[in-house]
Amino acid sequence: MPLLTSHIAVITGAGSGIGRAIALGYAREGARVVLLDVNEAAAAEAAQEVLNAGGAADSFALDVTKREECAAMAKQIADTIGPVSILVNNAGIARRNGMTGAAEAVIKDWEDIIAINLTGVFNVTHAFLGSLRANKGRIVNIGSIQSFVHIRQPSSPAYTASKHGVLGFTKALAVELGKEGVRVNAIGPGFIETPLNAATRANNPEAVRLFMEHTPLGRAGTAEDIVGPAIFLASDLSAYVTGSIVMADGGYRAV
Repeated sequence: MPLLTSHIAVITGAGSGIGRAIALGYAREGARVVLLDVNEAAAAEAAQEVLNAGGAADSFALDVTKREECAAMAKQIADTIGPVSILVNNAGIARRNGMTGAAEAVIKDWEDIIAINLTGVFNVTHAFLGSLRANKGRIVNIGSIQSFVHIRQPSSPAYTASKHGVLGFTKALAVELGKEGVRVNAIGPGFIETPLNAATRANNPEAVRLFMEHTPLGRAGTAEDIVGPAIFLASDLSAYVTGSIVMADGGYRAV
């Protein structure tokens, strides 16, 4: 029996990579999925893939840094599709630059990464919170191995700070909403081959080698490797799990 039947699941950053894979996985498990992405065409293409596979899907453009737009989107979905009971905060960017570059670039990286990766998680969660509370919903935030450690090569203090923040937000919200039956958890991907890190993989093979040497499973992950944990955390299989992070990192943090 499908694990997510009767649920409406919203996934941000669903136009590609991990978000797209989770949307397809949730649809296979019976959820109606709503794919949100700043790239409207990518979201629509991913939604069509769900529909072609026999699932139910809708897609919309959303910039998670725009708080008012997030609130308006939550209302639109509630009015036209129905009550949301699963939210996946996946939208994010990564720029692998340290603190010693040109000042303007360093500042812009910080502002953009925090705005999308951390404030964006707050904006979307706040917008859908009413529906999630009313339906004893499930929130799945996409963290990282960098929710715990900092990757030295290539450096990215802004990305590390944002993903530490996502984990802290996950724990705080789990404590606040637990008595209402809302569960809040995170997934910590390791090195996952997605469009987000395509440039790093192409231009910095030494960084990839270092990752693989530190990863007991000896391979990079794929977006599909994140789908199982995402289904687990959104389903009743994890009914007594909240405030936790499921690491999907090939064992990186065990070394």
